[in-house]
Amino acid sequence: MTEQKWVDALKVLTSIIARCERTLPKFVPGTSQHTLLKNRIQALKIGSVLLGGGDVAKDFDQTLTAALEPLASIIRKCEKARSKYEPGSGQYNRYGDTIRAIELSQELIKNELHRRSI
Repeated sequence: MTEQKWVDALKVLTSIIARCERTLPKFVPGTSQHTLLKNRIQALKIGSVLLGGGDVAKDFDQTLTAALEPLASIIRKCEKARSKYEPGSGQYNRYGDTIRAIELSQELIKNELHRRSI
């Protein structure tokens, strides 16, 4: 993958994280919506650290594994939303960018888990 695609993916994740963090205070702590969003933010942050070339601390093996499901959930929701738009439209392309960025994050997390298991 080209360096520009990594930079673009990091920009997408950074934008998503910022929007999620602005939304988080709107939910009551302890509710399912709050917990879901908190887990998504954590998974997105792990992905962005790995995309940025950072190292996720060794203590986070369980967190890495747990991050895969929220990312998969975001991909499923984006694919469903994208299916409502015509290919080539702005909304369709925006969802495609999000899906690609999150798939890259998933791949990096899986690679990190594999690297640690060796």
